[in-house]
Amino acid sequence: MKQSLQLRTSQHLALTPQLQQSIRLLQLSTLELHQELEGLLIENPMLERVDDVLDNAVRLLADGSINSTTTQSETEFKAVENPPQDTAEVSTANEAAEQSAEVDAQASSDDWSFDEAPSSSSKSHDEEDGRPQLEAAQTTLREHLLEQMRVSIREPRDRALIELVIDAIDENGYLCESLDDIHASLPIDLCVELEELQFALNMLQSFEPEGVGARSTSECLAIQIRRFPKIPFVTRRLALQIVQDYLPLFAQRDFTKLRKFLHCDDEDLREAQVVIRQCNPKPGLAFAAAKSDYVVPDVVVKKIGDEWQVMLNRDVMPRLRINQMYANLMKQQRGDTSLSPQLQEARWLIKNMRQRFDTILRVAQAIVERQYNFFTHGAVAMRPLVLREIADTLGLHESTISRVTTQKFMLTPHGMFELKYFFGSHVATETGGEASSTAIRALIKQLIGEEDQKKPLSDSKIADILGEQGMVIARRTVAKYREALKIPPVSLRKSL
Repeated sequence: MKQSLQLRTSQHLALTPQLQQSIRLLQLSTLELHQELEGLLIENPMLERVDDVLDNAVRLLADGSINSTTTQSETEFKAVENPPQDTAEVSTANEAAEQSAEVDAQASSDDWSFDEAPSSSSKSHDEEDGRPQLEAAQTTLREHLLEQMRVSIREPRDRALIELVIDAIDENGYLCESLDDIHASLPIDLCVELEELQFALNMLQSFEPEGVGARSTSECLAIQIRRFPKIPFVTRRLALQIVQDYLPLFAQRDFTKLRKFLHCDDEDLREAQVVIRQCNPKPGLAFAAAKSDYVVPDVVVKKIGDEWQVMLNRDVMPRLRINQMYANLMKQQRGDTSLSPQLQEARWLIKNMRQRFDTILRVAQAIVERQYNFFTHGAVAMRPLVLREIADTLGLHESTISRVTTQKFMLTPHGMFELKYFFGSHVATETGGEASSTAIRALIKQLIGEEDQKKPLSDSKIADILGEQGMVIARRTVAKYREALKIPPVSLRKSL
């Protein structure tokens, strides 16, 4: 086989490091973006963050009053609030390297702008000088029960046994271990009888909150019903019989069988139902530490005049610049190129960060323009929208729109929504038009909210009502949307 040299031309797509970083930053959520940025700030000495994460924090003096003086970081924050000043700082730092003017010109963007931060002098004098009220530590369920035990129980042995039972209480207030298991785990030389543990449990069940120490839902509800004041004897007895013997039927709202087994009429059953609904099936959750998941919006939509305006949330936009100290060092030592790669990476990051928020703003503006009726009238006016429509309008790829709308949130007068919320499939109408699936879910929720609870609407009936409004939708589709809204079926929505 003869060897020869051949010259061929071909094309292939190569992702530069700058493009890879741009794609990565675009798909990150706000929390992930700041976590990524913290790592980059540690690795790259040429990169510097201007905004201080503690700028908006409350600083207390020794006497407990709020420090109203402006710190140096706050002064720097106001100094770089205007993008042209920020760009000037970047260009000043880049004078140490060649071709910096061209890079800075490409990195600057008129869309990257911030409104002036509100002056600290706008705060009232009372807010600055007022002493904050610090939140006290929340009392746990165990501490609450032990406090009641110390007040009501004097014998050391009884206290020890009750505390032993308290340690077996879960966060819902239920006894998660049986008395037999607790008794078996005790040393034999303590000579603890099972009756003593039962007495300790009975004492615990007399504590607040009502229903604590129960071993089942039926026992928890029964404890509370026995302690409710001013309830007629017949109603209390019927409610106790329901929770002790027929709780599954009551949960399924099978009132026909309940009337048959209890030999009562609708009025008696309705009064017992009112009593049972006053009970708390999980009494211990009142002492559980609340864990709230906060979502910070990327964009905010406000109505100014007759138009809906989209603004970036400045609180989630980091302010970056080139470190002045290292920039001056490179200027003095022109021959030293050890920091040149870090300088180039810092430029890329600043440019890609601006491009990320600019793309988010453009996509959000396009969404608001097409979903104008939603912002004006609510979810029932949502129109069908797909990623392709926004991509064609902005001249971007559909995958880019998908990255932008994932884990990016918009704050509107109707609530907080992920950008993907505004995209949805469509359902055909009799007139040949299209209705958004989001609008149909809103209509289903509205119909169920206005239904007669004695005769709730079935999925088939809801489909017929929507059909009368011109929306062709099957019963199984109604069931799917209802389950997505976490609305129970018709049998569980029925009441007396």
